[in-house]
Amino acid sequence: MRAITYAEFGDASVLELSDIPEPNPGPDEVIVEMRAAALNPVDWKARQGYLEGTIRTVFPTVPGWDIAGVVVKLGADVPEFAVGDEVFAYARKDVLRDGTLAERVAVPVRALAHKPTSASFEEAAAVPLTGLTALRSVRRAEVSEGDRVLIHGGAGGVGSFGVQLAALAGASVTATASARNHEFLRELGATPVEYGDGLLERALAVQPDGYDVILDFAGGGAIAATASAMRPGGRVVTIADGKGAAEHGGSIVWVRPDGAALAELAELIDAGKLRVEVASVYPLAEAADAYRRLEGGHVRGKLVVVP
Repeated sequence: MRAITYAEFGDASVLELSDIPEPNPGPDEVIVEMRAAALNPVDWKARQGYLEGTIRTVFPTVPGWDIAGVVVKLGADVPEFAVGDEVFAYARKDVLRDGTLAERVAVPVRALAHKPTSASFEEAAAVPLTGLTALRSVRRAEVSEGDRVLIHGGAGGVGSFGVQLAALAGASVTATASARNHEFLRELGATPVEYGDGLLERALAVQPDGYDVILDFAGGGAIAATASAMRPGGRVVTIADGKGAAEHGGSIVWVRPDGAALAELAELIDAGKLRVEVASVYPLAEAADAYRRLEGGHVRGKLVVVP
């Protein structure tokens, strides 16, 4: 079968379209025929070796952790799914080797959920990593009715879900983004504020009494820049600045495969309560070009690869 692989750490030039053996399912796995796989910044960071010491890499490596597709083979004990089911998953494993940019992928049942019926395969593939990260962050911060929430990086993949989930929880949401994404944030349910010098003053202009929660999906010193806007007892959660969160009594989120939580997101999508943003779709053979675009930054929504 065809897959994107790399045999050494490096930039997008190390990516190749390869022919590799088809996987067999373990006892608690299914084989998913990939209809779409989404790209995430962590993919290229792993490919450049930045995750060494956190996750072991085995070469040749297939990148990708997000997938949507159809079940074509079952493991020995998988009563939850049947051949022909349309599914999606955050399919990260304990070793970087068998990713989702392949025509068929073995996926553990713990990571799998039925695809939202109202979403295309491309839209479904854009959900798992970012949607689960946002959900875990909102829950870690215990966002609830009446909270005033400041979200850094609100127009990004994780941030756009975070805005919507915080608003669904009944919070009043302010989110940082560049000016070109302000209308997008308003559509998601947030009051937008501009990045850069004067950010603290602009954030306090929206909520003069300060914020109960800061969700940092951007890093780059965003927590330090706005920490003084936190109310007493405020909560800080980040995916990008563990040191900054720790200095203010907060915590860092590293998303886990979670089929049950993914099923919750699917229900929200089918209920019309959660919007999914796909920026562009690329054929598998052009995955390297897609990664180059992702590494260039400023992509609103997700880049998706199809076979």
